[in-house]
Amino acid sequence: MSAPAPRERLLALDVFRGATVAGMLLVNNPGDWGAIYPPLEHAAWDGWTPTDLIFPFFLFIVGITTHLSLSGRRARGDDEAVILRQVLKRGALIILLGWALASFPWWPLTRIANVRIPGVLPRIGLAYIGCYLLTARGTLRAQVLTLVALLYGYWFAMTLLPVPGTDGIGATLWGIKDANIGAWLDRLLLDGHLWRQSRTWDPEGLVSTIPAVGTAMCGVFAGRWLGSGRPLAERLNGLFAAGALAMMLGLMWHWSFPINKSLWTSSYVLFTAGVACVSLAAIMWVTDIHRLTGWTGFFVTYGLNPMVAFLGSGAMARTIASLWKVDVDGTATAVQTVVFRAAYASWLAPKDASLAFAVTFVLFWYAVLRVLQARGIVFKV
Repeated sequence: MSAPAPRERLLALDVFRGATVAGMLLVNNPGDWGAIYPPLEHAAWDGWTPTDLIFPFFLFIVGITTHLSLSGRRARGDDEAVILRQVLKRGALIILLGWALASFPWWPLTRIANVRIPGVLPRIGLAYIGCYLLTARGTLRAQVLTLVALLYGYWFAMTLLPVPGTDGIGATLWGIKDANIGAWLDRLLLDGHLWRQSRTWDPEGLVSTIPAVGTAMCGVFAGRWLGSGRPLAERLNGLFAAGALAMMLGLMWHWSFPINKSLWTSSYVLFTAGVACVSLAAIMWVTDIHRLTGWTGFFVTYGLNPMVAFLGSGAMARTIASLWKVDVDGTATAVQTVVFRAAYASWLAPKDASLAFAVTFVLFWYAVLRVLQARGIVFKV
């Protein structure tokens, strides 16, 4: 196999990103939250399901694309100060879009005043800025040591430090969702602006965003390897090997610091980064080595406009699930409930009906994104 050009565009990256976004819509929009197949639910606390891979996969691909795009800008001679301003601006815009979605439909104004400050997009924005600041300078060795210090520091804080207001340290209180340093700090700084389902802790809280930066850093390291200019087969094998090693280390760390998506534990960072490497390498083997690309169009379409898919589907889901209601036998009923009962639950088993609704939701947004793609419309933050 001849060595590809260092700046070639790997189809696998677009497919990986699109599959992650489509998977996010699938798990976020069941017809009935009380009837979901286990792989499409988050783990109750410790452990993982396929659903728990989606968010870290997204941060991982953010790290890859950040490195590749900024490397291209540096190669063109762009000034580091200009790049830094763009990164800060883009990260801040992602955070603001997250708050806008969280407070939608913005009326009454108390929705804005009481908006949930942590969230998926705010975490992505902070992780994007953080991984850039920690990887923009210095050698690869120094950056890896920074990641190691970050993950071990988080392990120390979450397990060995005493939790204020309790009589124990984090390790002895494990399993009590709001009894850890992260939850305590979230309540101290963001009380009244946390996850509405709990109010005392947040799965995207401030402290757990620190190891999430580590996930994006893992993506940067993968991006450095993919952009190294080595033969494609060598890069593919390197991803497989690094992914297998990271998965093994994450599973070993799980014995003392359990894999936990809600706390974004250090073992979770290593394990999910490893799965991401192996998954991306598998896609590369199919699409960029063997050129089996006939199945990729659906995912490429999703990968072109991920922000449109996230924001649009989020606003639509809230509208049909709680804001838009119609009269059914004298009772105001959400449109989603009406459609779900009539089109799916009336003839399918509960879990099948719920999954069918989610699949329809994904296909609907594919149609929307396909129209944008056909017209050359790409929304970039």
